[in-house]
Amino acid sequence: MNPITLTIIVFALMLISSALKILREYERAVIFRLGRLIATKGPGLIVLIPFIDRMVRVSLRTVAMDVPPQDVITKDNVSVKVNAVLYFRVLDPSKAVVEVEDFLFATSQLAQTTLRSVLGQAELDELLSHREKINDELQKIIDMQTDPWGVKVSLVEVKHVDLPQEMQRAMARQAEAERERRAKIIHAKGEFEASKQLSEAAAIISKDPAALQLRYLQTLTEVASENNSTTIFPIPIDLLQPFLEKK
Repeated sequence: MNPITLTIIVFALMLISSALKILREYERAVIFRLGRLIATKGPGLIVLIPFIDRMVRVSLRTVAMDVPPQDVITKDNVSVKVNAVLYFRVLDPSKAVVEVEDFLFATSQLAQTTLRSVLGQAELDELLSHREKINDELQKIIDMQTDPWGVKVSLVEVKHVDLPQEMQRAMARQAEAERERRAKIIHAKGEFEASKQLSEAAAIISKDPAALQLRYLQTLTEVASENNSTTIFPIPIDLLQPFLEKK
């Protein structure tokens, strides 16, 4: 084959390969023609003008980004280390390319600064017990800031709150004191209910002297069965009087 013809064929194949691009279902192509944004195309087969058009691929899939641990001082002056996870996706590929240099890096930095700012306005108890409220607030703030970039933040979750050892011990003592308080309250309620039942039982037994004596004998039987010992007790005459009267 003529070398010139071979060169032409190779050059034509190069032009075709640079002109034809295939995009996956989750990809979009931001097309620049001579440096100017003209369109966003995809998915499937797209045709570019060689040496004139330039393409930037943008993925539309949801990105799970880990926010590194941040040192935060809460509103009540407790130093904690908090990390989180951020879920977002690109809704407008052209804005994600034109409006910000690197939307992944920019979103990560924005999430870190927002995490420190929001958690610094909350107290430690609120951070530990109202996690959903803080997550919603973080999501709204970050989403509002990334909207001009064509990025939609769908979810922000605070993963772990690392407390100092001194604070962990103090919270453990507080939890133990709280459990003891509840145990005492439950015990007091049980004593109160038992006293009411005993009062009602005493009122019923007092109406029949024989029932009182039988209860006394039953109590002695229970004491003798629980302890392996001999129990000696005097029998008053009054104990037998109800039985003698019935004869």
